[in-house]
Amino acid sequence: MSAQVWTYILVGVTFLLYIIIAIISRAGSTKEFYVAGGGVSPIANGMATAADWMSAASFLSMTGLIAFMGFSGGQYLMGWTGGYVLLALLLAPYLRKFGKFTVPDFIGDRYYSKNARLIALICALFVSFTYVVGQMKGVGVAFARFLNVPFDTGVLIGIGIVFFYAVLGGMKGITYTQVAQFCVLIFAFTVPAIFISLQMTGNPIPQLGFGSRGTDGVYLLEKLNQLSVDLGFDSYTSIDQNNLVNMFFITGALMFGTAGLPHVIVRFFTVPRVKDARISAGWALLFIAILYTTAPAVAVFARTNILNTLSNASYEEVPSWFTNWESTGLLTFDDKNQDGTIQYVADPLTNELTVDQDIIVLANPEIANLPAWIIGLVVAGGLAAALSTAAGLLLVISTSISHDLLKNYLRPDISEKGELYAARVAIAVAVVAAGLAGLNPPGFVAQVVALAFGLAASSFFPAIILGIFDKRMNREGALSGMILGIVFTAAYIIYFKPQLGGPGLPENFWWGISPEGIGTLGMILNFGVALTVSRMTSPPPDDVVELTERIRTPRGAENTASTLH
Repeated sequence: MSAQVWTYILVGVTFLLYIIIAIISRAGSTKEFYVAGGGVSPIANGMATAADWMSAASFLSMTGLIAFMGFSGGQYLMGWTGGYVLLALLLAPYLRKFGKFTVPDFIGDRYYSKNARLIALICALFVSFTYVVGQMKGVGVAFARFLNVPFDTGVLIGIGIVFFYAVLGGMKGITYTQVAQFCVLIFAFTVPAIFISLQMTGNPIPQLGFGSRGTDGVYLLEKLNQLSVDLGFDSYTSIDQNNLVNMFFITGALMFGTAGLPHVIVRFFTVPRVKDARISAGWALLFIAILYTTAPAVAVFARTNILNTLSNASYEEVPSWFTNWESTGLLTFDDKNQDGTIQYVADPLTNELTVDQDIIVLANPEIANLPAWIIGLVVAGGLAAALSTAAGLLLVISTSISHDLLKNYLRPDISEKGELYAARVAIAVAVVAAGLAGLNPPGFVAQVVALAFGLAASSFFPAIILGIFDKRMNREGALSGMILGIVFTAAYIIYFKPQLGGPGLPENFWWGISPEGIGTLGMILNFGVALTVSRMTSPPPDDVVELTERIRTPRGAENTASTLH
């Protein structure tokens, strides 16, 4: 069977599985819609968390960034991995002990203020919407290739799919759908990597293969370095010494932003006990490590194959995968000198090939001439990664509106049925809005996601970490810090991102810090202002101090299921 037929079969079967799970696990109450009833097992929650975490940015875009940026692309790998460890150790167990549905719930109660809840709600919407736009771009990339349609059409199809199962199941349906999606995406990512590692190095372990000798006896990384230099690119394993400050700030924004992401934090509210939150965090880290240790290998394999296959190749003789992707508009050839030969070089004046970095993982099996079923499997995995995270983010948006805004701010007397209805309406509106924004995202998937992480780092992380570990932190300090952090970071991003219409130019970046890394500076400002203002104003009430002590002391917390509202 052809790759197209295999793709239809595998994507169709996996989607049917997701839909069946969503129907069976349909949420019947707000507790099931928000936190899956609080009864998910640690292993299942670990898989769901990994799927929620390993978005289109991890599955599709991170590998592409590493493939094109080389060693410097490791900032995404380090930031996201380190951030999850930070979240698992410093935040997850304490927030689970608190026992509420959402991050704005924690902010509102810890800082004894409806205004604090509202600011947290706005931050959650801002962060989650930016993040989900990146996922919708990933969905569009996968559907564009899967159906051989333009990218814009792929995004519109993705809107319809996400609309159906996210609106229907809530957190209960999403959790068990994400368990299935994790199995699909991790299988789809590792199987091609094993095949290509065997093909290029004879080593079946990708993590070892990309550092081994190739079939020609030359170390693969040495060969890639030489290919890159010959075409005018930087050596693959070199690092831009002039960009170390920006690399540090991007890594920091990704790391601290991870620890403030509402859609990941809420996953730890779905297990019965604090102990289970810790266990599920450990399982999730193990599951995440499988993909994150494989990604650098896939990047090296893909970059080597692309340079070998396309540089100075005749356009009339390009392989079928090239024309397949060319039809999506995500790979373009502009024959500037009209000689029919592809000039793929570093010089932008003579370069004739443009490759969207987000296609690398999906195109890699085709480039390596792997069996057709593997090509279809990777498409199914890419869709699973994008859809699993999109669903989790959309749930945060809906709960922020229905639970935090309506139930706890505008209409405290709203019925459970009315709140559930409002949550589903909010998720439907968010799907459509995010999909339309995803038609013209401000960067590659991982770059768009990095902006969301920066917003989370500059707003949520200081408020959460100080709320847990600083008994003296009060309402005035937290509010001041969050407002300054998110406003500063958002303004910088808008000003320096040309896709958002800003007039700023990259050469004018402050200290060379790009919009993807500015969240670290926003976080530092947040910490500074929050600590200063809190020490200049009245201390928090005694009951809040007691609450803080209770959050920080998980012992005896096995019975906290009763604290879930």
